Amino acid sequence: MYLPRRPRSLAGQLFAMQAVLVAVVVAGCAVFAYLSDRGQADETAARQVQAAGRAVADAPSVREAIRTPDPSALLQPYAERVRADTGVDFVTIMSTGAIRWTHPDPRQIGMPFLGRTAPALRGRTFTETYTGTLGPSIRVVTPVRDGERITGLVSVGITVDRVSTQLSHQVKLLLLAAGAALLLGGLGTYVINARLRRHTHGMNADELSRMHDYHQAALHAVSEGLLMLDGARRIALINDGGRELLGLDDTAVGRSVAGLGLPAPLTGTLLASEPRVDEVHMTADRIVVVNTRPVVGGEQRGTVITLRDHTELQALSGELDSERGFTQALRSQAHEAANRLHTVVSLIELGRVEQAVDFATAELELSQALTDQVVGAVGEPVLAALLLGKAAQANERGVELVLAEDSRIDDGVLPATLPSRDLVTILGNLIDNAMDAAQSGDDARGEMCDSPRVTVTALVEGGQLLLGVRDTGDGVDPGDMDSVFRRGWSTRGPGRGLGLALVQQAVHRARGTVDLSQGPEGGAEFTVRLPLGAREVAVATPGTEPRTKATSRTGASS
Repeated sequence: MYLPRRPRSLAGQLFAMQAVLVAVVVAGCAVFAYLSDRGQADETAARQVQAAGRAVADAPSVREAIRTPDPSALLQPYAERVRADTGVDFVTIMSTGAIRWTHPDPRQIGMPFLGRTAPALRGRTFTETYTGTLGPSIRVVTPVRDGERITGLVSVGITVDRVSTQLSHQVKLLLLAAGAALLLGGLGTYVINARLRRHTHGMNADELSRMHDYHQAALHAVSEGLLMLDGARRIALINDGGRELLGLDDTAVGRSVAGLGLPAPLTGTLLASEPRVDEVHMTADRIVVVNTRPVVGGEQRGTVITLRDHTELQALSGELDSERGFTQALRSQAHEAANRLHTVVSLIELGRVEQAVDFATAELELSQALTDQVVGAVGEPVLAALLLGKAAQANERGVELVLAEDSRIDDGVLPATLPSRDLVTILGNLIDNAMDAAQSGDDARGEMCDSPRVTVTALVEGGQLLLGVRDTGDGVDPGDMDSVFRRGWSTRGPGRGLGLALVQQAVHRARGTVDLSQGPEGGAEFTVRLPLGAREVAVATPGTEPRTKATSRTGASS
């Protein structure tokens, strides 16, 4: 079966490209250096023959020898000495008629000079490349002056073969240097690409591109928050869920975790070098479960962090706790009702009918009075049900739950933007906290309070929903006023301290405020103000059904 050939890895492709590039650069540099050296060699040879030629032409012994009947006898030995001393290939001294007086080959003496002489006869020194008896050569021709007259000519030259021989030595060195550069460049390229191959795991460009696309799709598809921190604890990557859970914007990437303004416990967990598993932390609006795991590979490269939204689950847990409390209260009330019913029946059997009626109606009046007060003052069904359930729970715990006389919330006043679950979280936790405080509170004489009481206020005032809860407990120490809303703070031992933190979080989501002060009975008093915004108020006219009327937002926000 034919299997398609796997494309070369990205590191392999880059290695091939870099190797070719290095080879081309080295070859280009070598050619340029060769041409430059060749030009420099020709220039050097030209300067050398010019210097030697002018030196010979200016020598007094040459002028004196030309005046003799046989110039060759004196000039030939002289020319050979100059040729040997200067390293040129020939020194030819000739008459103005271009007849040689000297030559490296004595047989050429007396023969005509091969080359141009006209410029020199006009008094100009010139250089040319010409093919003479010794082959192609770089030569200079310069006049010999005796006073104002030109009495002879001097030609000094170096053969092209000799220049090429000298250049070949330089070319060998150049090739050696180019080979060394190519070897070092190839070795460096191999080392770099071997490192790149390790980092890319041998994948090619298409595979890396697909992996990036899959990575981005998976990153933004998961609903959980995902963060990746680099070694300097800066955010290297964050998905949409992470931004939402931590309340960050698009500029979060590249910022240090310490500078994000997150709560201190959460920041400490994100910066921790050791793994963290299922730690619960609170932000301004949410409860998140955090897991961290360092990324190591010979050195710590960063941290991978996952975030799960625990807000809804925590709210459901709180509601479940309330339902359990209601169930226990109802079970207790059923037990008490059975006892009262047995008492009524026994009184009737004893013939004490009037006492039986008085006993039964007294209990009914007491229970119905609280129910009528709550239903009459609080038209919002969720709050009314919560208050009735908490009243039963408080009665079971021996605490008197009182609804303030000025409480008044009509049905339909609360906007849809204020979730019922947040109201249950806020008021339910405040009442639970107040009942705990009232049960453990002392009166001014240091004795246990005979009638622990919790007073609840619920009304609409100035475009705001005002919820107040105060108790007859010991109150809060002034030094702890700023800490009561911090997760984990509690006066009732470890494992508690979440209720008031949830209250503050729910109030923050609703853009409201929560204040803590000392109540008139010495206990703590919590006051929550939630802006209602554009709320709907029921308006009725005779003979028609109630309709709604929108009013402008007047509530303040934190």
